[in-house]
Amino acid sequence: MQAIRSNPRILALALGSLLAGGMAAAPAFAQDAGAAGKRFAVVGGYAHQEPTGDGTVAGSQAEFAGSGAPTLGLSYYLNDNVAIEGWGAATKFDHRVTTAADGKIGTVGSQPWALSGQYHFRDGNATVRPFVGLGYFQSNISDEDQDNVGPYVDNHIGMSTPKGAMATVGVDLNFTPHVFARADARYLHGGSDIAVDGAKVGEADLNPVVIGVGVGARF
Repeated sequence: MQAIRSNPRILALALGSLLAGGMAAAPAFAQDAGAAGKRFAVVGGYAHQEPTGDGTVAGSQAEFAGSGAPTLGLSYYLNDNVAIEGWGAATKFDHRVTTAADGKIGTVGSQPWALSGQYHFRDGNATVRPFVGLGYFQSNISDEDQDNVGPYVDNHIGMSTPKGAMATVGVDLNFTPHVFARADARYLHGGSDIAVDGAKVGEADLNPVVIGVGVGARF
């Protein structure tokens, strides 16, 4: 040991061998880690939102048709199983509004966003990983338009912001440690008041289900 300490050449060779061995082992460790241990994930996809509840406008039953829109999600994994996700529609979902009394009375756009906690089952390197989530959402309502039809052509129709609890079920399919596909379904429990020229005339129990697919990157 004393000879090694007193001979810089031997010490340099020893340190070089140690560093070389560590550098050779690092890629193998990273390869073995796979998807496990990665903390961030981003998912781009497309979803269809279908309101499951009905509403009323001036005493007449109202229905809101579903539509599709691109979506975006960003997750931070506290560990391999627990994640916090921010999710939302990249553009608005358009809904055709009809009533039993007057048929189509207009259209409206909704653009939800949500923050939720998720639990991902199985090991982080598993090929198929189901997950569940629970969180809070709000949906921005915009572009309420009578489309020159119905009894409110000369009036302003407005809707309040739906907000409430959101539940999620889904599954990830890992292709590589960095790339995966996702399919999920979300239930957004919330409704909205409907007003004409500022006066409430009805309400909409929207409670939409959002079914989506997407491709994600994990890093």
